Amino acid sequence: MFILNKKYFYLTLILFLIEISIAAFANDSFIRPFIGDILVVILIYCFVKTFLNIHSSIIAFSVFAFSCTIEILQYFNFVNNLGLQKYKIMAVALGSVFDWKDIIAYAVGMIAILWLENKSWV
Repeated sequence: MFILNKKYFYLTLILFLIEISIAAFANDSFIRPFIGDILVVILIYCFVKTFLNIHSSIIAFSVFAFSCTIEILQYFNFVNNLGLQKYKIMAVALGSVFDWKDIIAYAVGMIAILWLENKSWV
């Protein structure tokens, strides 16, 4: 069950660097909010797959559920309610504004994972 999968480890590092680049340099209405949310689902998935040998669909759906939970908590302003707004990195990572489009992006990320994992070349 517990492993160290180098392929997913390297994918995690690459996706993390891409996410940092998007956060630092993209200030638009498509790449940062939509592509960034798609990639964050794939990033979390790759991170989990780095250490756990669990079926891809279980992890993909779990990451989707986790992402949706965070998004729903944003609706209830949980970052401010917990007093985390003063911690910039935490506030950015958890988000502060609920948006249905984010859930769509998470679903696209999950579908991409399931599609890629079912290809024989991945």
